[in-house]
Amino acid sequence: MTGGAGYVGSVSAEALLAAGHETVVLDDLTTGHRGAVPPGATLHVGTYTNRDALARLLEVERVEAILHCAARSLVGESIVDPARYYNENVAGGVALLDAARAAGVQRVVFSSTAAVYGVPDTTPIPEDAPLRPINPYGESKRAFESALGWYGRAYGLRSVSLRYFNVAGASAASGEAHDPETHLIPNVLAAAEGRRELTVFGDDYATPDGTCIRDYIHVSDLADAHIRAIDATAADDPRTAEPLVCNLGSGGGFSVREIIAAAESTVGRTIPFEIGPRRVGDPPVLVASSARAAEVLGWRSERPSLDQMVGSAWAWRQSHPDGYPD
Repeated sequence: MTGGAGYVGSVSAEALLAAGHETVVLDDLTTGHRGAVPPGATLHVGTYTNRDALARLLEVERVEAILHCAARSLVGESIVDPARYYNENVAGGVALLDAARAAGVQRVVFSSTAAVYGVPDTTPIPEDAPLRPINPYGESKRAFESALGWYGRAYGLRSVSLRYFNVAGASAASGEAHDPETHLIPNVLAAAEGRRELTVFGDDYATPDGTCIRDYIHVSDLADAHIRAIDATAADDPRTAEPLVCNLGSGGGFSVREIIAAAESTVGRTIPFEIGPRRVGDPPVLVASSARAAEVLGWRSERPSLDQMVGSAWAWRQSHPDGYPD
């Protein structure tokens, strides 16, 4: 798998090992952590963007399926430096597919994003909603999904793309440790620790409490979806006779104020914050429909509550106050 030293990747690597899969991790460690790679997984430090080196690795390790979790993923950075996103997420992604072809690997699961939808017309968002990304990050993911589809039609590649908005929570061993941190829940918890100031961007949206509502998925539920998607790419599985796309979510979404309240309940104290202006391009509600994932993959969120997501994230922070050793 690519990106197995990152947040989502490390928890997915844990789940793969627990399910009995031999797991090979490829990560360049620019944003990942060597200490996040679970015991039992084989780590190779390198990049998926090098086609020839990756093809050799796939052959030497006799890889049967690829879980692609590595990507540049900061929306603001993608707007300032789109070249980096097209080079790594798009051109690098095509290099990965060509390496897979060269090594005879016909199964790819792509950890994608609901950012491919942009600002949707309806919510919950179905998979057949128009793809209108509003930043280079979302566009780069859309482009790679498109490549997966065409490689499948031309070369027989079997693939599943999983689209989701926000990942939260932690396993006992692996949690969120980004620098910079752009995600709401870890920033709320950092504010609870007194490590940073917290700003809520707008409280006058057309939602019950005036703050934006977003879809969240527990990282361990995402790991489960990854495993189910890998199983669906088997050569005789009719679910991936055509490229499969599934949304993932917890069912209804949570507002910013609800997340802060859940964090206050978890940590047992008030978390200070200030109200700032709205951010340009922030819709009031973004929630994805997970009906197809339930029907086709048999996947449902097993940890849908904020208490489970925030509670596990807080527990991990308390047991790893300095993040990972490296």
